[in-house]
Amino acid sequence: MQTIADAQTDLIGEFQFFDDWMDRYQYLIDLGRKLPEFKEEWRNEVNRVQGCQSQVWLHASGDARRMHFDAISDSAIVSGLIALLLRVYSDRPATEIVSTPPGFISEIGLDSHLSATRSNGLHAMLKAIKAKAAAVLEPKYG
Repeated sequence: MQTIADAQTDLIGEFQFFDDWMDRYQYLIDLGRKLPEFKEEWRNEVNRVQGCQSQVWLHASGDARRMHFDAISDSAIVSGLIALLLRVYSDRPATEIVSTPPGFISEIGLDSHLSATRSNGLHAMLKAIKAKAAAVLEPKYG
């Protein structure tokens, strides 16, 4: 099974293929269009990601051994950012999700080419993914 580090390396390689940012943005939009269907019942306040200018919903399932994420946005570019995050963090162990920083963001150049609001949204989505993974690692008392 591919690790988070492998997924990040693959994404970096894919983005290096494009010479300019217009092509990279188009690639992001294309990735966002390929997101799997997001169930209507998951579009609720519990799954809504706070801190995004666009509407973003993130649904987590699984357990500490393998967390799966589904997400959707009403923005084409944000949907592409979601696709990147899901490729890196979905279907991974919760400990790996929590402990692995998103190095691909700076390697691709997203940190310097996204608007401030999109960058804030990207970090809000990342924070939500890591928080959901951390939540399944917390011991349950009761």
